[in-house]
Amino acid sequence: MNYIIRKHAGESAYLQLYHQLRQDIISGIWPRGAKLPSKRVMAEELGLSVITVEHALSLLCDEGYLESKPRSGMIVSFGGTVSPASVPKRPSLEDMRASRTAPDDFPFSLLAKTMRHVLSEYDRQILSSSPSSGCEELRSAIASWLGRSHAMNVSPGQIIIGSGSEYLYGLIVQLLGREKLYALENPSYETIRRAYEANGAQCAMLPMGEDGIDSSLLEACRADVLHVTPYHSYPSGVTATAAKRREYVAWAKRNSTVIVEDDYASEFAPLTSRIETVASLLPEQVIYLNTFSKLLASSFRTAFMVLPEPLLAEYRQKLDYTSCPVPVYNQLVLAEFLNEGHLERYTSRKRRKMQKK
Repeated sequence: MNYIIRKHAGESAYLQLYHQLRQDIISGIWPRGAKLPSKRVMAEELGLSVITVEHALSLLCDEGYLESKPRSGMIVSFGGTVSPASVPKRPSLEDMRASRTAPDDFPFSLLAKTMRHVLSEYDRQILSSSPSSGCEELRSAIASWLGRSHAMNVSPGQIIIGSGSEYLYGLIVQLLGREKLYALENPSYETIRRAYEANGAQCAMLPMGEDGIDSSLLEACRADVLHVTPYHSYPSGVTATAAKRREYVAWAKRNSTVIVEDDYASEFAPLTSRIETVASLLPEQVIYLNTFSKLLASSFRTAFMVLPEPLLAEYRQKLDYTSCPVPVYNQLVLAEFLNEGHLERYTSRKRRKMQKK
């Protein structure tokens, strides 16, 4: 196997192998239906441990590139029609709504320490009003966190802070236009449709298949905007496979449309937080959304979206008058919580717990 794993590459060996295998699968070097060598053979040829190879292969299975078949080994499942058996299974994430109570394992002592430090460090600055897009400190912290955890290369200037996803849905309609047709997954989180319609938009509901939105219905759809929750669609629990994510991207390219990617709970991916996002495949046409209300606690009431570069000028022209509804103090606390790595350690512990369950 012609894969090079560098010991001092700044990236773990299993991720290096994962990226190289994934690229060969996407390019067709490993076509759909091909059988990969056993993990022991791969480990021996690459000079890696079996556990390292297994970790990379498991991640590819989790994202829908490979399928593990009993007594057959690892089979490439990328491309074409996906069978129900090859669809990645996710741990139950229950409801998209943030819990009204703090999780029992929430690191409250770290939060309290962070809050005291922010009070001491910023003093009366916490009483000031927030810039319309959010504090520079938080937007910079989010940009760095997205780079570390999601391999997304975005600038702080692309990030807009809001008080929950519902608030951002409204901004999206005001930015893209009420006259546009917004296509949503069916079933999907009811609040998404209600928020769009409350802001004057018309919605088209596209039924879900085993791996995401039904391909024939997506192809026939003439919507201007496609809103998807690729990692874990609620309430169906469907995860869009790698092929389906690229199908969304191809559809958006052909129709010159915008995709809204609601990246709900991908941080709880079983193996790694580096889940391939639709935004990473088509950054110039995807609005990326995420929220800390579900990740941490509902009291944060802080969400954000990443705007594509081509939409930034239009956003400033149409919506620069808006006021960020998240208090400066909350933003500064969350910024420090991110910069200190507390969120990543917390989600890592949560992932391990979910896997045990």
